[in-house]
Amino acid sequence: MKTIKPICRGQLSFIHPLVTTTAFFFLTILFTTNIMAQEKSQMVRLAKIKVDALQLEKYNAALKEQMTTAIRVEAGVLTYYAVADKKDPTSITILEIYADTAAYNSHITTPHFLKYKATVKNMVTSLELVDVTLIASAKKEGMESSTQ
Repeated sequence: MKTIKPICRGQLSFIHPLVTTTAFFFLTILFTTNIMAQEKSQMVRLAKIKVDALQLEKYNAALKEQMTTAIRVEAGVLTYYAVADKKDPTSITILEIYADTAAYNSHITTPHFLKYKATVKNMVTSLELVDVTLIASAKKEGMESSTQ
């Protein structure tokens, strides 16, 4: 009968880095695939809005209230960026990112969104909604959103 020689601790020293590297590799692939799948299911939209100049301040206040409430209370509302044209502040573009179409459909039925729509209905002179595909995004760590 053949006896099995025990493995010495030194003989296993190469296995630990190999296992760690392999585990890291698979976790990286799993994490990256998960992020890519999430991005593919996201709904990304631009809202191009023209606002009555005499009501711009009231419009901006209503917009900020709606955006901050949606981000705070709706898990499926991921990102809002609202910008105004420097040469024409009544031309506003909003980048909206939702977890998916269901999150958007839920969002447009919420009390805060319905309040926003009712508040701004006579302030908005035109609205164009454009569904877009997110090509890439980049952001420094720790950057907070801001409203001015």
